[in-house]
Formats: sequence, structure tokens, C-alpha cells
Amino acid sequence: MPKAHLTQTFVDRAVCEVGKAKVDFYDTIISGFLLERRSSGKGTYSLRYIDQGGRQRQHKIGGVDDITCAAARKKAQQLRSEVVMGGNPAAAKALAKAIPLYSELAAKHLESFKGRKSYEDVESVIRVHLLPRWGKTRLTDITSRAVGQWLDEKRAKGLSPASVEKLRIVLGRSFVLGASWDIPGTEKNPARGIPRAPLNNARERFLTTEEAGRLKTAVAASQNPQLQHIVGLLLLTGARLRELLDAKWENVDVERRSWFIPDSKTGKPRYVPLSTAAVAIIEALPRFKGCPWLVPNPETRRAICAEPLRAGNPRIWPRS
Repeated sequence: MPKAHLTQTFVDRAVCEVGKAKVDFYDTIISGFLLERRSSGKGTYSLRYIDQGGRQRQHKIGGVDDITCAAARKKAQQLRSEVVMGGNPAAAKALAKAIPLYSELAAKHLESFKGRKSYEDVESVIRVHLLPRWGKTRLTDITSRAVGQWLDEKRAKGLSPASVEKLRIVLGRSFVLGASWDIPGTEKNPARGIPRAPLNNARERFLTTEEAGRLKTAVAASQNPQLQHIVGLLLLTGARLRELLDAKWENVDVERRSWFIPDSKTGKPRYVPLSTAAVAIIEALPRFKGCPWLVPNPETRRAICAEPLRAGNPRIWPRS
């Protein structure tokens, strides 16, 4: 067990004794601080100590090619002080390694969302945005400051305020779920307390005369008997297509000229006022016995799928 005052000069000259796989050089100043030099030429700084249970432990500080001897000495002194105060650097290191990566938490997050309407949206946010940035990061290393800077970068790259807010919400939700599952590292939610930019993605858009003419021609040529009602109500109410296709008679009050949407895109229910023209379309809609939908497929009496309508397909498809 050779001893020496470990300095950069000594480390540069130290070699493994011929015939041995490695040799340990113990520092004469800091108890337990050592240089391990192998026959391959590689060297490593470590601190050996006895823990409170009487067992010998070794904490690796770093390789000689990665850190200077002075930096290693400083770290060794810090670790030694921790040991003297009753700490256990090896246990703390093991605990840090036990903290999951965000990719592991994200997988559990998505697993819990399977079957929900929002699954595809959440999966896209995690896959496209969260995993590339945070996937290989341990949960305790994801700080509010780092998340805030990352969101600022997203805004600077042109992502809308609402989209940036969605990233914050999904990341925060991962930590909320993790805390409910007692996953280490989720005790503090880094998405909380971050200032949010005002959300105003609204765009005012009106059809030109030419566009209105083309739309009228397309609707007239459609084989879908409900399309004229759907287009008319969308233009008069400003509702989303899925909201209208999911609309039920029980949520429409013609007398009060009000349409109740229980599940909007924001997740909150809302009321849509109905104009005289909108009421006229609703009153002219065909009603089918036992069918709750406002504008159903007249053949199947089921809600219409939105995708064929967006693609310009004139057929009526039942929603699966």
C-alpha cells in the first residue's frame, strides 16, 4: 500500500508495478484519498472510508484523464468531511442512481392514458417535444429554471403560446401522476410556478366571396344530405366540427337560442348562442326516432366521423 502526496506531477509519473494488474497510491494528507493506476495505464481517483455500519466503502471521484488532481483533492476533502459528519457518499450516490429517467416516467404516463380521448394528443407531445429534451434526464435534475428556459426557447422558435402551455401541462401532469405512484424524484413538480404567457391564438377569418361561392357549389353537389346543415351551422356558430357532430338534441334549447357543449376542446363545458338563421337550420333538421344526435348519419342513426368530411368525401361514415 504505497503512500505519497498526490500531486499532478506525481500522478503524471505514477505507473503500475510490473507484473501487477493495478496499484493503489494513498495520499498522505487526506485520509482515504487514493490514486488507482492500472497496468493498462488508466488511472482513477477515489475515496475509501468506513461507513457507520463498519463496512469499507469506495467512492469513485473520476478518471485522471477527466479531472485534474487538484479538482480530485477538493472533491475528496468534501467527501471526507461528509463521512466525518456521519454521511455515506456511496449511499447518496446509489440513491441518486435510483431516481428514474423522465423516459421511464413518460412510459408510465402514457400507459395510464391508454383508451382516453386525449391519448394521441398527449403521446404526440411526449414523443415530439418532451422525450427529445428530457428523456435521458433524471427526474431530480429537471428543475423549474431549466423547464422555464426550455419553454422560452420553444416560444422563440415560433411555437404558439397555447402549444407551449400544453408542453408545460403535460410535463407537469407526468410529475403529478408520478407523485401519486410514489415514484422517487417526483416530490417536486418543476412545471409549477413557471410564469405563463397570455394565451391568445385566436384568428379572425372571414370567407371571401369567391370562397363562399365555391363552398356553396361543393355543398350543393354533395351526396351527403346532412352536409348543408353541418356547413351552415358551423359558419353560423363558429363551433368545431367534432363538437357539432357530437351534438345531441338534449343539449339544444331553441326557445332560449342556446346550445350547450358539455365537452369542449378546452375540457370545460360552454354555451353557444344561436342566431335566428342557426335556429332556422336546426328546426329544419330531420329527426329520427330513438336517435339522440343532432346531425347523424340518416342511414345508421350514428354520429358521423369527421375525417371523411375534412377530406372532402361526400359519403356519410358512422363513427366507430
